[in-house]
Amino acid sequence: QVRLVESGGGLVQPGGSLKLSCAASGSISGIYAMGWYRQAPGKQRELVARIYNSGTTYYADSVKGRFTISRDNANNTVYLQMNSLKPEDTAVYYCNRFPSLGGLWGQGTQVTVSS
Repeated sequence: QVRLVESGGGLVQPGGSLKLSCAASGSISGIYAMGWYRQAPGKQRELVARIYNSGTTYYADSVKGRFTISRDNANNTVYLQMNSLKPEDTAVYYCNRFPSLGGLWGQGTQVTVSS
């Protein structure tokens, strides 16, 4: 069974950057698509980006042009480069398959954007 561990979150000022990592305990090469999700307090979890094995990507309108998702199947890792961060990006960020699988959710990594 694949297990996912997110890391790289932290406290940054508006306009700053962070790179999140999602390390898988098993191979992700057979997973058609992987995604990054986030959940802010009092809000539903939302998909912010996904990437297919082909390299094709999708981004939510709110992060388009600022975030970049990448996938390294050889190292079983998915990344999310976040630039020009805004306070509204504050959330717990999770990785999972796309579509998501309930049993695959981990603890996520907290991203806080504040001055």
